[in-house]
Amino acid sequence: MKERIRENFCGRNLIKEITMDCFGSFLYALGIYYFAKNADFAPGGISGAAIIINHFFHTLPIGTISLVLNIPIIIGSFRYLGGGYLIRTARTLLISAFFMDVVAPQIGMYEGMPLMAAIYAGAFAGAGLAIIYNNQTCTGGTDLIIMSARKVKPHLSIGQITIMIDGMIIFAGWLVFGNIDAVLFGFLFTAVETLVIDRLMFGFTAGKLAMIISDYNMEIAKRIGEQLDRSSTRLLAKGSYTGVDKEVLICACSRSQQVEINHIVREIDPGAFVIVLDYSEVRGYGFQPFD
Repeated sequence: MKERIRENFCGRNLIKEITMDCFGSFLYALGIYYFAKNADFAPGGISGAAIIINHFFHTLPIGTISLVLNIPIIIGSFRYLGGGYLIRTARTLLISAFFMDVVAPQIGMYEGMPLMAAIYAGAFAGAGLAIIYNNQTCTGGTDLIIMSARKVKPHLSIGQITIMIDGMIIFAGWLVFGNIDAVLFGFLFTAVETLVIDRLMFGFTAGKLAMIISDYNMEIAKRIGEQLDRSSTRLLAKGSYTGVDKEVLICACSRSQQVEINHIVREIDPGAFVIVLDYSEVRGYGFQPFD
């Protein structure tokens, strides 16, 4: 706790958050501006709406349009999401608009096949959003609408809300750009973006769950706590063949820590039985927060 307060006081957390926002916003801007803007399709969400408006009003930059469209959404979401999260979101929106309107135009725009543009736009935008989401913030728009709608109607699935909102914008691209390919590329962008977000988000939180059966579980648990600063849980079990009572030591850890746990178990009890499982996320003290 003291270390956390010290880091906040020194501003390290804020610097880290802004750095992550900048990196994520840069990748997101590459996806939307460099690849998607010139490919005649509209991605889902506020960015897709901004591309459509920019198609008619070329002097209005995409980032600024997104920022303006998000203002009423942020105001409407305040009641459901609270001020702290929305303040972080507003900061991310400003950073994202800067990279979209100032940095990305210096790079130019992709002039290749629209199909490739949709794929790479989704990949870069998804990677950027995954970094931003992992930073406990978002780029506003559909994300805030989904979270607010879920507060009011918890029975609605995220998929239902997303399809309803993004689908309307993607189909609007058909009318604006005048061909069915705009819809196909819009849905392709969304599919790739979602896939990349899921893979990277699981990558941020995924780890290993070690289940250790040994006669020396207390010694192993003590070494894990001292060497890795990681706690473990002892469960009572009974062997189905021998009928002997045994303890199973369970420890959730990172992938790198699992290697060290293997070394510890081998040193203390070479005859131990170790089962290693993958987990996608763990929430609670020492891991991801519940919110």
